[in-house]
Formats: sequence, C-alpha cells, structure tokens
Amino acid sequence: MPTLDHETKARQAGMPIVAGIDEAGRGPLAGPLSVAAVILPPDFHHPLLNDSKALSEKKRERLYEELTQRPDVHWHAELISAQEIDQLNILQATWQGMRRCAMAISPRPDCVLIDGKPVRDFPLPQVALVGGDALSFSIAAASIIAKVRRDRLMLELAQTHPGYGFEIHKGYPTAMHLEALRRLGPCPLHRRSFGPVKALL
Repeated sequence: MPTLDHETKARQAGMPIVAGIDEAGRGPLAGPLSVAAVILPPDFHHPLLNDSKALSEKKRERLYEELTQRPDVHWHAELISAQEIDQLNILQATWQGMRRCAMAISPRPDCVLIDGKPVRDFPLPQVALVGGDALSFSIAAASIIAKVRRDRLMLELAQTHPGYGFEIHKGYPTAMHLEALRRLGPCPLHRRSFGPVKALL
C-alpha cells in the first residue's frame, strides 16, 4: 500500500512542497496520453487510495471525485494528443506531459516524485520510483486522476467515432479493437506510429 514516506523524506530534506506525477494511456493504439500531478497535504491518509490499476472503475471514480473536490489537494492534468505522440514518440510524449504538469501545478513543487525512471531534462528536482503508484500516495493520486480523466474522455470520443468500441476497451489493443481497426481503418484518434495502426496505412 502507498504511504507518505517518500514525501516526508523530501520535506525533511528541505523541500516542503512535493508533487507526485503519473500517466495513463501509454499502451493504447488510440486516444491521448493522460498525465497528472498532485500535491497532497502533509497529514494525508486514505484507506482505499492505491495504484489505479489495482482498483475497480467504481472505486477509481469515487476517489477521483474525492481528490479533485478537496480544497487541500492541488492537482493539474495534461492530455497529449495522438498527433503529438506520433511526432515525439510515446516516451518523449510522456516526459513532455510530466514536465508540463510539474510547471503548471500551483503551488510550484520543490520536488517531484515520478512513477518510473528519471525524466530527462526535467525542470525541477525529481525522485524516480519504479512502481511508484504503489509506494507513494501522491503518485497513486496522480494515477487515479490521469486514468479517470482519460477513461471519461474515451467514452465521449466513442460517440464521435462509433464502431471501434472505444467505450469498452478505451483504445487499448484488444482483439475487438484490432478487428474494428482492420474493418474500418484508422480514425483521427489512432496513433499512426504504433505498429498495428502503421501496418494499415
């Protein structure tokens, strides 16, 4: 379960404002990448908050509402379009989203906890934690916000791009999605630099 141990360690090192950053949607063939940054109060605790992948959709939705409505929780989210992902590649797009979130969240963090490996050319002090969404409450909160915002958007986009099943698989490369992709061809939401989409162009 996540804790505030890494946040506390940063504060004790003289960096009082600590943000957690995570992303959702690196693997899909369609739709944007979603990135979020979250600053939690120093005494924060939540019995249900965990890595978004370990929670049901219902629990993620409930936690999203709790986190985004609390006045003592600061957050910022960014969406990186399929077109920008194709221009940059998925790793660079992820890093770019994380940089944007770090610089846009208010108050400006003194230190950022990042899920995964270190981000190159990051504008603030960073601590990279592999599996960080299961270790840090701040990163877990960011994973929830990033995931729910992306899932909600994919439900909306399923209305404007029917037939692909985005409301079910959210753009991930399921058998259903691959079959629809072969039948209908890529739509503007598809990432043209990703193998299964590129093969149809």
